[in-house]
Amino acid sequence: VQLQASGGGLVQAGGSLSLSCATSGIRFIGATMGWYRQAPGKDRELVATITSAGAVKYAEFVKGRSTISRDNYKRTVNLQMNLLKPEDTAVYYCYGHGTRWGQSYESDYWGQGTQVTVSS
Repeated sequence: VQLQASGGGLVQAGGSLSLSCATSGIRFIGATMGWYRQAPGKDRELVATITSAGAVKYAEFVKGRSTISRDNYKRTVNLQMNLLKPEDTAVYYCYGHGTRWGQSYESDYWGQGTQVTVSS
């Protein structure tokens, strides 16, 4: 299973970024996908998730500022982040929970992360 995140970068406070995660090897349609982040010295934390049925969940700190979406045809999951704050600076990781092709049990899968830096 591969989760390839892209779209991070440096942006000024108040700006926007769009993260994208391309997947392979996971049964995407049945998987719950999402984004987590980890700032220096802090634990990894949930940002947003989206189920196979399209139900979404957001952390309080991004509610109203971010939108998670998925494209089941392209097997991608995206995170649009607006009104970014310096405290949003972190490495953002793509996450998937589901089955890989050839297996029947579910597992957690992680991408390599993409750096988001918000300057004040």
